[in-house]
Amino acid sequence: MHQISPVMPGMSLQSFNYSELEKATNRFKEQIGRGGFATVYKGVLAFESKKVVAVKKLENIINKEDKEFKAEINAIGQTNHKNLVKLLGFCNEGQHRLLVYEFITNGSLAGFLFGNPKANWYQRMQIAFGIARGLFYLHEECTTQIIHCDIKPQNILIDDSFTAKISDFGLAKILKPDQTRTTTALRGTRGYVAPEWFKNQPITVKVDVYSFGILLLELICCRKSFEPNVQNENQMILADWAYDCYKDETLRLLVEDDEDALHDMKRLKKFVMIAIWCIQEDPLLRPTMKEVTRMLEGVRDSSSSPRYILIRQLKQFLLRQVLICNF
Repeated sequence: MHQISPVMPGMSLQSFNYSELEKATNRFKEQIGRGGFATVYKGVLAFESKKVVAVKKLENIINKEDKEFKAEINAIGQTNHKNLVKLLGFCNEGQHRLLVYEFITNGSLAGFLFGNPKANWYQRMQIAFGIARGLFYLHEECTTQIIHCDIKPQNILIDDSFTAKISDFGLAKILKPDQTRTTTALRGTRGYVAPEWFKNQPITVKVDVYSFGILLLELICCRKSFEPNVQNENQMILADWAYDCYKDETLRLLVEDDEDALHDMKRLKKFVMIAIWCIQEDPLLRPTMKEVTRMLEGVRDSSSSPRYILIRQLKQFLLRQVLICNF
C-alpha cells in the first residue's frame, strides 16, 4: 500500500492513496495554512502509530504538467538537514496532488514576529542562525544545488525547540551540476523579491541572500519590512530606516522596546550590517550564505564586509517595489 517513490533515485518517500490522506485529515477538516498554490491540513496517520503530519493539497496545477508538484518533490525529497522541513511522502492520483510533511508544532515564523506572543531576542537570533544554515545547505552542501526563491516568514516553520525549518519548495529552482545561474519567470513574494527579478537578469543563489537580508531585519526589529501605518514615514520601509539608523548610530531606535536587544548592541550592530550587505541591489556585492553563516556565528570577522553600502540605489528600488505591489 505504501510504496517507495520512484520519482528520483536515492529518495525514500511513501506513496499514499488519496483515500488514505482524506481519512487522515478527517476529510481535510483542520486547515493550518494556505498559499497561492496550496492549502495545508493537519492529519494523523493511523497506520503510523498515530503520527501527526501536515498534508499539503496542491491546487491549480493540473494543467501545468505538475511543474510545481515535481519541483517540490525533487527539491526537498533529496535534502536532509535539521533546518529544512522533512518531506515524508506524496499522493499523485488522478487530479489529486498532495505532499505529506512532518508536522511542525509551533507554526510559522510569521506568527512569532507579527503576532502574540512574540519570540524573544535570543530566540530570534537562534532562528536567524537556523535559516542561514538551512540556506547554506541548499546552496552549497546538498546533492543538487537549490535556489528556494520564496524565503519569507510564512515559509519558515518553528518546532517546539524553537528550531527554524525552511519549508514550501513549490517555487524552488534546481540547478544542474554545471550551472551557477538560470533564467526563469518572476517567482517569490512582494517585499522579499531581489531586484534582478525585475530586470530579466539571470537568477543565482543571491536572490535567496537578498530575501534572507530582508527577513533578518524583520527578525531583528520584530516588524514587517513595510509598515504603511507608522507615524514617522521615514520608518515605513524597514531596510531604509535600518540603514539610516546604522549610518547615524541610532540603532537603539530599531529595538527601543526590547530590553534584551538593547543589552546586546554589539551583536545588533553586526547583524544589521550583515542584513544591509545581503540586500545590495547588485547581486555581486552580496555575500554568499556560507559567508553570512560564518559571520552570524562569529567564525568570520564581519568587519571585512564592504565599507561602501549602495543603499541609495536600494532605497529607490524598494520604493518602486512598494508602489508596484500596492501594499
